[in-house]
Amino acid sequence: MKKKLLIIKKFGGTSLSNIEKIKKAAKLIKKEVLLGNKVVVVVSALGKTTDKLQSLINKISFNSSAEEIDTILSSGEQASSGLMALALKNINVKARSFLGWQVPILTNTSYGKAKILDIDSKILKKEINKGITPVIAGFQGVSNEFRISTIGRGGSDTTAVAIASKLFADRCDIHTDVEGVYTADPRWVRKAKKIDKLTYDEMLEMASVGAQVLEPRSVSLAKNNNIILWVKSSFKNVQGTKIDDSTKLEKRNVSGIVFSKNDSKITLLGIPDKPGVAAKIFGSLANEDINVDMIVQNISSDGKYSDLTFTVPQTDLFKAKKCINRIKDDIKVKNILPDSNVAKISIVGIGMRSNAGIAEDMFKALGKQKINIDLISTSEIKISVLISRRNLKKAINVLHKTYNLG
Repeated sequence: MKKKLLIIKKFGGTSLSNIEKIKKAAKLIKKEVLLGNKVVVVVSALGKTTDKLQSLINKISFNSSAEEIDTILSSGEQASSGLMALALKNINVKARSFLGWQVPILTNTSYGKAKILDIDSKILKKEINKGITPVIAGFQGVSNEFRISTIGRGGSDTTAVAIASKLFADRCDIHTDVEGVYTADPRWVRKAKKIDKLTYDEMLEMASVGAQVLEPRSVSLAKNNNIILWVKSSFKNVQGTKIDDSTKLEKRNVSGIVFSKNDSKITLLGIPDKPGVAAKIFGSLANEDINVDMIVQNISSDGKYSDLTFTVPQTDLFKAKKCINRIKDDIKVKNILPDSNVAKISIVGIGMRSNAGIAEDMFKALGKQKINIDLISTSEIKISVLISRRNLKKAINVLHKTYNLG
């Protein structure tokens, strides 16, 4: 007799952007229920609802209370959880909606980017055992101040994986508008193909450097709790991409090419080469909660001065410039050069751990196309380079071909 499974199914905003899509998602859920499986659903806000709510907030104030912002932004998921529950009931699937505080999903008080501390699963288990399909509003929880909190953009992925972990689910399906994870963005590379299997580490690196299929925190949480992830289409009956560490992967050096246009570069010219200067610069940025990614430092031939270049998220560029300007007299920097016309491109693959020459192939391929590299950063299974944005499409396609990913 086939084992009955407990499955978490998460649907993103693009999968719920209109009533027809909500009904289609409900049918996918019913299909699992008819197989005898127990299902818990996690939903994002419909379509661009969160963006629209944010624009309303901005019309009142760009420096609004984080607690009130969370109250407003979380309302999108409230609507979609209710609508999905209605759609399920309409096709004879027992269902009820849950908001974060009703579960409850307990978080800290870092409003806007709260961390999940615990999930009380008693009520969920009780409903599941009664044959009811819970439909949970993703992206939200409740703080110990008894206020609604949100866990950051893409947080519904993290909600789904956290619930899967708490309920010891057999798997967690992330439904989206693509058929799975691809070797490159198919909108940019015509010959990009769907990847059948990825390790947690590969998916985590890809998500961290620009792949928007999964939120990085959700992948890290899945890895730590050994939750099998599937990235699946909401609209096509195809297999999708499986993410776990249990299956033996084919011997490939590079699994995919990922890019980001969300970075900006800052170059500080003529800094005295003295101990503690870099600590002052990056300490001041850290105090403003600005994440620094790629860094390179060049020392002058006489050893007296250095030029320091680093990247920050494009949304933090203005804040980073203000931060550097505040300490420029202290660090005695001669010039500050910001640049937003850059892009980060990364190659990711588990095979890079044991195969030499992969970086050389990357640099040779870009060099032949006369694409200059501004910055380089590496990890065990990833190499990222910063290039001019005008060369991005050419770089992605030449690297896709170099590593035979088509």
